[in-house]
Amino acid sequence: MNLAVVLVSPKTPGNIGAAARAMLNMGARDLRLVAPRCDHLDSGAVAMAVHAADLLREARLYPTLREALADRDLSVGTTARLRADLPAPQHPGHLRPLVRAAAAPALVFGPEETGLINSDLEQCQVTVRVPTAEYASLNLAQAVLLVCYEFLQGVDELPERTRKTATREEMEAMYGHLHETMRLIGYTDAVRARHTLRLWRAVLDRALMSSAESRLFRGLLRQVAWKVEDAARRGPAALPPAQGPEPTEDTP
Repeated sequence: MNLAVVLVSPKTPGNIGAAARAMLNMGARDLRLVAPRCDHLDSGAVAMAVHAADLLREARLYPTLREALADRDLSVGTTARLRADLPAPQHPGHLRPLVRAAAAPALVFGPEETGLINSDLEQCQVTVRVPTAEYASLNLAQAVLLVCYEFLQGVDELPERTRKTATREEMEAMYGHLHETMRLIGYTDAVRARHTLRLWRAVLDRALMSSAESRLFRGLLRQVAWKVEDAARRGPAALPPAQGPEPTEDTP
């Protein structure tokens, strides 16, 4: 499986090295670091990685999570907490078929002291929580080991997926376009826009759109913008007449 492990703003070299070792244990080799706060090639990281030092040397660094996920078609965020306005995290077993069916999935892990923040989780189509006892805080490397095990070693490989879904970059571009269109037509305002877009993300991410479908949706948005701008140029006479409610059987 072409699985990427994305560590967002990791703080200590030892945790990065231990996470790389956990990846190698489970058969993952694509390590991506987003704005790390330490040197991932520090001697402490290499020592903790043991035989996974090559993963550290081959790790790719990105300034933002969006760039780290740009070529992925499924992003799975990790969290131990329920978040307002965001879908509840799911058991790994429930997500395993979805991850196995993806062509290029990514597992996203947050900073050691805070985990992923809401703006990071918004970029993930689904979230996962490892079942634990009441104390749910896992060390970063422990979390990487357990989640990678669930998706890479938990069950036999499923048949290869034939339908390729859109990359996260294509989806993020579509959501940016949707946000602009919602503001243009007055569907939402600056105060409610973020909450409204979260709800639309949840709906559209479940659709697992293909690249062609995301382009189709953006074509609709472009037509909406053109229609609004054309009506503004032509003045009030160009606007369609207001329609009353549809007649019912009780309407005289």
